[in-house]
Amino acid sequence: MSTDISVIELKKRLDNQESINLIDVREQYEFDEFNLNGTLIPLGDLPGRLDEIEDLKDQEIIVHCRSGARSNTAKMFLTSQGYSNVRNLIGGVMDWKSQFGE
Repeated sequence: MSTDISVIELKKRLDNQESINLIDVREQYEFDEFNLNGTLIPLGDLPGRLDEIEDLKDQEIIVHCRSGARSNTAKMFLTSQGYSNVRNLIGGVMDWKSQFGE
């Protein structure tokens, strides 16, 4: 199982303009309030939308939510579906905001 990723590591990679497969598993209203420019696939929709990310099965995927709980569930689900390199953003958006502000 892949190791999770800190907001500090993710921010460094985003600042370096790395290409990152970032999936936001929060709800639309949360995404509208604040987001990290990831692809919005709410956790409840994930099972029905796997076809959208089928081509990422062997690539690194970083999942995030508000605090890290829903994205951890998403990580376990994706791993069970054969995704080999799924990482959870530790602390989620709450930690991002506390580290870097809005």
